[in-house]
Amino acid sequence: MNRLAPLTLYTPGFAHYGIAWSPFHTTRLAVASAANYGLVGNGRLHIASIASLPGVPPTISLEKFYDTQDGLYDVAWSEIHENQLVTASGDGSIKLWDIMLNDLPIRAWQEHTREVFSVDWSNMNKDLFISSSWDGTVKLWSPERPRSITTLQAHTTCVYQALFSPHEPDVIATCSTDGTVKIFDLRMPAYAPPAPGSANFTKPLSAAALTVPASGTEILSLDWNKYKRYNLASGGVDKMVKVWDCRMVKIGPAGQETAFQAVGGICEAQFAGHEYAVRKVQWSPHRPDLLASASYDMSCRVYVSVSRSWLLSSLHSSLLLFPYYLKLVLKVVSNHELFDRWSTNPTAAGTNLVYIHDPHTEFVVGCGWSLYEEGVLATCSWDCKVNVFRI
Repeated sequence: MNRLAPLTLYTPGFAHYGIAWSPFHTTRLAVASAANYGLVGNGRLHIASIASLPGVPPTISLEKFYDTQDGLYDVAWSEIHENQLVTASGDGSIKLWDIMLNDLPIRAWQEHTREVFSVDWSNMNKDLFISSSWDGTVKLWSPERPRSITTLQAHTTCVYQALFSPHEPDVIATCSTDGTVKIFDLRMPAYAPPAPGSANFTKPLSAAALTVPASGTEILSLDWNKYKRYNLASGGVDKMVKVWDCRMVKIGPAGQETAFQAVGGICEAQFAGHEYAVRKVQWSPHRPDLLASASYDMSCRVYVSVSRSWLLSSLHSSLLLFPYYLKLVLKVVSNHELFDRWSTNPTAAGTNLVYIHDPHTEFVVGCGWSLYEEGVLATCSWDCKVNVFRI
């Protein structure tokens, strides 16, 4: 696909919430949507595909759709069956679909007590997926089982997103209205000590392997870096996109909610520019430094992220023969003020921002990189449009 005007799919009457590329078919997309902006009414799952023929401009078209009784907030393709995918619904249900069949889901689960806001299929344990909900829980599922396998009381408030680590099959990360990003190890289930003065014995919090105090406001989205095991990106109401190194851990002090729990994470980079909340972040599957974000300011932005640790490891060996330049680079990288000025702010040479996509006329709530074609990105919006373009 050349860098031309974006391909656009219009689905009148249904505002979009989530978008996902198929891991099996290079040009197939799924879109989760809701009538009346998801506030009330039905939902619809759209299956779209891109057609590209020699000498003819590519086009995007709707293959089929499925109607639901409540709005759909997210969608994830199965990693084990090319025609199956799972959706998250506003009525607290999770549905499994087979696009070779018409009309109805092949399985449904109803355990969450509030809206299900995210679903994610493991690309390592390919027979498992997770869901997160406004009820504060994260649930682990198998499509072959009638009930959830595990439930984590991950946060006391809404869990906007939960994602499997692409590096560790039993590790997940979550983000919430409480401003934290948490990492859980499913092999070590335990309960966190109650907060001082708390008498919450009926819904004790699950113990996180690490809690990252990412913001003073809500964190709406996160994503694992596909190449750097300990790196996460987050975005939220503070309008910032942040990159975290989760290797730095300390024990929370007594008297606080995180007392005697692992707390940490270093913010390696943060990117300003969005005018309203960041609704979605996603790392490129093809490059370790490319990060996309979608925002309520009706734009999608793409950043190049350069971390202090990456520079140190990458430059050390290549500059050993040039001691003067090595000394200068290490001075910049090790000095937080100099590095932050150079790595996250515009300079005479340019900026970390490499692309802005802004033809949408409503909130941009989803973005997703093509898994097969490098540099191709899809966005979805409350303007009922899917755009597919190359950066």
